[in-house]
Amino acid sequence: MYFESFKSIIFSDTIVPDIFINEYMPSMDGDHVKVYLNCLFLSKHGKCVSGEELAAKLGMSSDKIKEAFLFLESTGLISKKGNSLVFTDLKEKEINKLYRLKTTSSPEEAAENFEKNSRRNSVIAAINNNFFQGLMPPSWYTDIDNWFERYKFDEDVMYSLFDHCKNNNGLSKNYVAVVAANWYDKGIKTSFDVDNYSLEYQKFKDIRSKVFKKLKRKVPFTEYEEKCIEKWVSDYCYDFEIIEIALKKTIAKPEATLKYIDVIITDWYKNGLKTQEEILIYDAKKKHHSTKHSKESQVPQKGNFDQRKYDDDYYESLYDNVRKSKTV
Repeated sequence: MYFESFKSIIFSDTIVPDIFINEYMPSMDGDHVKVYLNCLFLSKHGKCVSGEELAAKLGMSSDKIKEAFLFLESTGLISKKGNSLVFTDLKEKEINKLYRLKTTSSPEEAAENFEKNSRRNSVIAAINNNFFQGLMPPSWYTDIDNWFERYKFDEDVMYSLFDHCKNNNGLSKNYVAVVAANWYDKGIKTSFDVDNYSLEYQKFKDIRSKVFKKLKRKVPFTEYEEKCIEKWVSDYCYDFEIIEIALKKTIAKPEATLKYIDVIITDWYKNGLKTQEEILIYDAKKKHHSTKHSKESQVPQKGNFDQRKYDDDYYESLYDNVRKSKTV
């Protein structure tokens, strides 16, 4: 006995999980979203469609369709099963990620964990409400929990992490993860550490802005260029007044890159130069030595050697040798 149900396409719906909209779609290319939604629609009706047919329907090239399938598979949205594509149940996937086995604890450990979890839950709730309007994707809860365990952040530090990221490059998960790892490398664990870092980071931002203007840049600095500037500020402890001395050297080299400037500043640091006066004296001596060496290399060879001195006996013997050769 078969039971069939028919519903006109006009009245049917394709359900898209909110997890997809919150978790996956923001970082996806528009064409990848088109392929995913259309295939989700086709899977509901059990349709069989070739890549060429899908490309024609969506107005895309076959290569673009293949690229989209590879992306969807790499992100775990679909998987291959023989000649079929299987859509991942995103709700089940998130439940499996959030699930934790319960273990027994002593009364003391249970009380400590309860207090710790209570503080963490309050901070996570604040992060959800203040940075995600109460709609934080479920996977963020797992990531925050992992960052707490891996980096040993205080609760205030975790909140400050999200506040810092929101005020800078945004709240993409990759960016927050990179900043969290960077804070850990810098030894940030308490709110006191965050305050010190905030002052240092503000100094870096100010100097980065001044360097940008002085170089008359039209495009933002790359990640690697920013690390160069951060090195000058944080590792070398140079103020802008010192960095500006190096920037002025680019006037004679309009094509000079930030790497060229980094070579100059790193040379100062390796030579233990800390003040403007020390750097100006060092550069003056270096220029003098270079100029002197250049002049010496350009001296003509005439007269640039000791004349050999000859005595009377030498000339007499030379005369005798010439005379004998004529007689022969």
